[in-house]
Amino acid sequence: MEKKKNIFQSFTDYVKDAYKELTHHVVWPTWKEAQRLTVVVATFSFLFSLFIFAVDWIFRQTLTYYYKIIR
Repeated sequence: MEKKKNIFQSFTDYVKDAYKELTHHVVWPTWKEAQRLTVVVATFSFLFSLFIFAVDWIFRQTLTYYYKIIR
């Protein structure tokens, strides 16, 4: 029968395993690749915010026009 670990031992094992995973098994991107991906994310975020702005502006104009008609 397996002995049940206490919460402190479980947490310690988790931290050790996470550290081992991050240092030995994760393939980190190169500096150049990280910079390129950062530019991709920033560009996508900017374009997505422009899209949200446009949709918001269209809804605002449509609702303003609609409320002027029903008054």
